Amino acid sequence: MPLAMNRDVFITCAVTGSGSTQDRSPHVPRSPKEIADSAIAAAKAGAAVVHCHVRDPETGAPSRDLKLYREVTDRIRGADVDVVLNLTAGMGGDIVFGPTEAPFPVNEAGTDMVGAAERVAHVAECLPEICTLDCGTMNFAEADYVMTNTPGMLRAMGQMMTDLGVKPEIEAFDTGHLWFAKELVKEGVLEPNALVQLCMGVPWGAPDDLNTFMAMVNNVPDDWTFSAFGLGRNQMAYVAASVLAGGNVRVGLEDNLWLDKGVLATNAQLVERARGVIEGMGARIIGPAEVREKLGLVKRAPV
Repeated sequence: MPLAMNRDVFITCAVTGSGSTQDRSPHVPRSPKEIADSAIAAAKAGAAVVHCHVRDPETGAPSRDLKLYREVTDRIRGADVDVVLNLTAGMGGDIVFGPTEAPFPVNEAGTDMVGAAERVAHVAECLPEICTLDCGTMNFAEADYVMTNTPGMLRAMGQMMTDLGVKPEIEAFDTGHLWFAKELVKEGVLEPNALVQLCMGVPWGAPDDLNTFMAMVNNVPDDWTFSAFGLGRNQMAYVAASVLAGGNVRVGLEDNLWLDKGVLATNAQLVERARGVIEGMGARIIGPAEVREKLGLVKRAPV
């Protein structure tokens, strides 16, 4: 494909995620205040969008608690910096099977399977401008854990998001996820000007080599907006690759803990590093107002 570098780039900061990263860095936020403070610092560093999960403040375990989401939302919206809020809707589709010769009953300690309305309850409560929609079922590296998103579940969740006026960010972990996302647009479940995040290097989804990345990019329709990220040490390499391929970028502690070898990062530092890469390539960082105009978002006022 011809080179089509993006000259007007927005940065998304994935603030905390739902993995066990809090055990490996003191900078990974847990409480709603810590998550909001880290998101606000990332926005001041240049992130136009902040992507947030919530965690149990005591244990750091991933949570779907509406009160935690409400507090994070209110703190970010009440801050002295503007930023587009993106809340995860990936929780509630987790199955951990039993051993290979006896997969049922499932492991209750790791399984969290709920209905579509419950998975989107915090989105209806908080009305972020964007929320994620993981467009497929996928095996992860963690033993017998499966991220479960059936076509019926995705149709139901996607329609709820559209009806709420919240823009889904399609999380594509492989080319088949893009294939189904295009079907959702064709069926009218999602709006035509879709937003997609290309998730590279997540075991066992799309590997983070450039051939696979370009296969993903080439499957994104021309009238869609895409962003991309790579895990760990390849995070900044994918900042450059995504901009060069015509996309936007995501960085943050959900995907990578390190600023340099042996140096643990903060979210603001990762945004600053990404900003330096993007501006060094001759592109311009755009802010939340331009992102809203580009994506057709409606800014929500503080409650």
